[in-house]
Amino acid sequence: MKTHFSKEQLKDKNIKSSEKILRKCVHCGFCNTTCPTYDLLGDELDGPRGRIYLIKDMLEKNKPANTNIVKHIDRCLSCYSCMTTCPSGVNYMHLIDHGRKHIEKTYKRPFKDRFIRSALSKILSRSINFKIISILTQFVKPFYFLFPEKISHMIKIMPSKFPKKTLPNMKIYPAKNRKKPIARVALLTGCVQKVISPQINDSTIRLLNRHGVEVVVSKGIDCCGSLNHHLGKNDLAEETFKKNISIWYDEYLNNGLDAIISNTSGCGTTLKDYGFIFKSNENFKKKAKKISELTKDITEYLDENLKLNINLNTEKKYKIAYHSACSMQHGQKVHHQPKDLISKTGNEVLEIPEGHLCCGSAGTYNILHQKMAKSLLKNKVKNIEKISPDFISTGNIGCMTQISSGTRIPIIHTVELLDWFTGGPKPDKLNNF
Repeated sequence: MKTHFSKEQLKDKNIKSSEKILRKCVHCGFCNTTCPTYDLLGDELDGPRGRIYLIKDMLEKNKPANTNIVKHIDRCLSCYSCMTTCPSGVNYMHLIDHGRKHIEKTYKRPFKDRFIRSALSKILSRSINFKIISILTQFVKPFYFLFPEKISHMIKIMPSKFPKKTLPNMKIYPAKNRKKPIARVALLTGCVQKVISPQINDSTIRLLNRHGVEVVVSKGIDCCGSLNHHLGKNDLAEETFKKNISIWYDEYLNNGLDAIISNTSGCGTTLKDYGFIFKSNENFKKKAKKISELTKDITEYLDENLKLNINLNTEKKYKIAYHSACSMQHGQKVHHQPKDLISKTGNEVLEIPEGHLCCGSAGTYNILHQKMAKSLLKNKVKNIEKISPDFISTGNIGCMTQISSGTRIPIIHTVELLDWFTGGPKPDKLNNF
């Protein structure tokens, strides 16, 4: 793609980076064929190629975003399916992030939108805030229909029950039956996930400890920063990024870390991008690069580093539909590892038709774009139910929450399954099996 940035503009490192990305695009349109929003709406501006032109125009002319541009950029799920499809290697992820930053700098959203986005930022990025607001919303749930549509939906989906952790809160979870662990890893326990599904972290810790790995849960780390990053709240996101980088880097230097484990694929995608985000920051680029290098999805780490002690004889075998979260298969390019691990348990892994398409969760997308999210969910559930699995396995809490709202088929995290088949408890959601 031909670009028209001035020499002065290209002195800006972010503009220079985006210009390199733009020049890789050859207008082929392959990206549109695998874009969920283009598939639903059929509008060129609701596909990656159209959005690339919108972003290029804004950046080249340094013009403020308008309502039409914001509409089409906001509709992007950031599923990155287009990046898997693109034959030219266009890094759409970094380009759409730049476009969103430009929007937040140059466009004033209507008051209602600003209120909702600020509320999501404050509530979802801190686990304590999320739990408090969830409790308080129980008092207004009977009157949810009195509120505007988006707020009404937010009230309806807030949880009313909070499962209890089975493991005590500790900074260090030592390896089992070993004087010296075979590895030492940090675990990102997340913000919303540890409130609504604490069993995911418990399963991760048990599984790693059982196989000789010491797990560190660093105090002071809550959110990975991706929520604010994708909402365009750059100052808040950067503050979180820097705090996380500093805490983990100190742990790496002082006590040693072999990996940083993420069991939420959306978070893992962002952690792996810290190096790029701080590439021009002299104080943080070295630290950020190291954190990104250390980050592994839990299934990626297990596949590469551990031989799991799987009990193949005691459990009934199941047909399991593996849902590959967008942030996992497209964002991190981790796809075969979870399926290989599930296969090693002796269970049958079922491929979901059109498995490359998003379920509609996409962080806060199912709140901000409810109709689109519902259409994507309907399509996803239809494809899952076609293959009649006993249950579903995935690696992202957002997908778990979204898909479970559309089907009665149980859905669990892949690490819960692996914990179960290596000596851990059977997941509660499968107690009826």
